[in-house]
Amino acid sequence: MTQRAILRIHFHHGGNEDLYHQLLTVLDGISPRWQPQPPTAADHDVTGALKYFDRHPRDLALLIALRAAALYGVQTTIGGGNSILIAAMAADATPAGRITIVDPTPAAIAAFLNPRPVHVLPGIGPATATLLTHHGLHTIGALADTPLLTLQRLLGKSTGREIADRARGHDPRPVTPGAVSASRAARHDFPHDELDPGQHRRALLALVEQLGADLRNTRDAAGTLTLDIRYADRSHTTRTRTLPDATNHSATLTQAAYRIYDHLALQRARVRTITLRASGLRPAADAHQQLLLDASDDKARQLEKAADTARACFGPGAVFPASLAPSP
Repeated sequence: MTQRAILRIHFHHGGNEDLYHQLLTVLDGISPRWQPQPPTAADHDVTGALKYFDRHPRDLALLIALRAAALYGVQTTIGGGNSILIAAMAADATPAGRITIVDPTPAAIAAFLNPRPVHVLPGIGPATATLLTHHGLHTIGALADTPLLTLQRLLGKSTGREIADRARGHDPRPVTPGAVSASRAARHDFPHDELDPGQHRRALLALVEQLGADLRNTRDAAGTLTLDIRYADRSHTTRTRTLPDATNHSATLTQAAYRIYDHLALQRARVRTITLRASGLRPAADAHQQLLLDASDDKARQLEKAADTARACFGPGAVFPASLAPSP
């Protein structure tokens, strides 16, 4: 059986969504088996291309990097391995503009995973990481050496098994080719490691305001919100919530975004970047709006409409929530 070869490519395109779509076409020249991971990445199954090009995965990664730079002037960071898990973790551990390929041997995979802290393993958020370290499990290697039943007692049957498999590098998920779904994204980069949850929520509110205004401007409604938190060590946590009803109402989007953030229980996490993505877009006219016997909700929507009109006339900074006003 042919050993899988997966690449995770991060395109440093400066948040240009149109350019991101163009960059994805670079992958077609290597293999059509790629899956977009908006807003900056893609997973690329190059297993079949290895024999065709008679090259090592590192050579194919270098070819992708060269083409992205030559055609679009965009730098890439690429990780590779025998699964999406290993490729994604290798990319996250790689300095910008470089390439890291983990050989598919059990020894090489263990050498890559075992020394790393538990919180960088996909699927482990801050709350789970705190629980594991409290029980003396500080590294992925320690997780891999822990009996399955012990992990299941700590994390639950399903989660315990999934984390045990990932700690050993097992990840059968396929790269599923598909087009980029319609979405809108907004991103906030802190100028330094930000530990204050109040500042996290303030940034999140600003992102919701930006997304809500963009959605209403294009007459779209979002069915799903995705929050991505990137930390000082370059690891990240991503959580997605499907909304009860598709909406572009900022107050509803804010409540959903705060619920996702609160569920992460970040506490004193050193956050560098917050990205909020609205996806599952549909025409707002087709979206169901729940009828509420609440005069305040109707008033909020009327104020929102007036604020949008003011922004259209005087610019995006003309109206904003009082909590986002600069400190005196």
